[in-house]
Amino acid sequence: MLVNKAFRYELKPNNQQQTLLKKHAGCARFAWNWGLAERKKLWEEEKKSTNAIEQHRKLNTLKKTELPWMYEVSKCAPQEALRDLDKAFRNFFEGRAGFPKFKKKGIHDSFRLTGTIKVFPKHIQLPRLGKIRVKEETAKLKGRILSATVSREADRWYVSLSVEVEIPDPLPVKGEPVGIDRGLLHFAVLSTGEKIEASKSLERNLKKLRRLSRQHSKKQKGSSNRKKSALKLAGLHCRIKNQRKDFLHKLSTRLVKTKPVIVIEDLAVKNMMKNKHFSRHIVDAGWGEFRRMLEYKTKWYGSKLATAPRFYPSSRRCNQCEYVLSELKLSTRQWACPECGAIHDRDINAAINLLQYFNSA
Repeated sequence: MLVNKAFRYELKPNNQQQTLLKKHAGCARFAWNWGLAERKKLWEEEKKSTNAIEQHRKLNTLKKTELPWMYEVSKCAPQEALRDLDKAFRNFFEGRAGFPKFKKKGIHDSFRLTGTIKVFPKHIQLPRLGKIRVKEETAKLKGRILSATVSREADRWYVSLSVEVEIPDPLPVKGEPVGIDRGLLHFAVLSTGEKIEASKSLERNLKKLRRLSRQHSKKQKGSSNRKKSALKLAGLHCRIKNQRKDFLHKLSTRLVKTKPVIVIEDLAVKNMMKNKHFSRHIVDAGWGEFRRMLEYKTKWYGSKLATAPRFYPSSRRCNQCEYVLSELKLSTRQWACPECGAIHDRDINAAINLLQYFNSA
């Protein structure tokens, strides 16, 4: 079976390579902003659209006269940025995303490269950048490299290699299917009765995050202390993100390796985020990322992901007699069925109902 995988490594560039990395990121950001401005101008003046190929041709013409500094970096950086912009507009017109926005320096420092990319035990060779040391060995990387995305987080540079690799067809996973109810009190409650606590990485670091944010706001703009403060704040954000991703990866891998079928509910996360009382906790949970991980990992390991409809009454339905309550408040954690008298734990009942939905489908 042919699949795409990503291998991510932290780079250890020298001073000259750091300068080149910043130039590539700046060039990619400039191409995105220039392409977005050109598209807006063309639409406002002539009511016409364009695409990445036409914009890349125009940008190549400008290189010779107005933008000679772009020759210092790989041609892939601006080219791939314009392709990303093209994809962003397609997502906007098809209703999958909002209107593309301009990128700011220090916030969007990333670029993608294609072409000749070679991997050595302790180095990665990138076009125009040469061999850059990595902080861990690349022995696990196998397959055909499609592209390399370089990004900066705080004061660290990372490279993510998109690789096409052939893996053997997975054997079916043995075990019992499971329904999973996602929530805020517990990250996941399984139909077996197991309750899994969330990592709550943001909640655990919130006090420190607020303190660093207050300190950063008091630094004089443009000063060296403000730059140091910004790096410190960005580093904490990276730590929070990495803690959350580590928890989600470990949980999703454990589930897809031990459960042949995983049943979850299709949650309207964007709509739920509009509730100001729960939005921060929903972001901290990472429900969307958890579902994304389950979707591709089930294909790798031979299990299956099933999704119940968005408005399926999993919490309000009695798993014994199928009676459905007309209303159930969020504060109600247990309820008794008026039809058969069964007492239900809200979350476990929802997980069992999700499993029953799959069995009856």
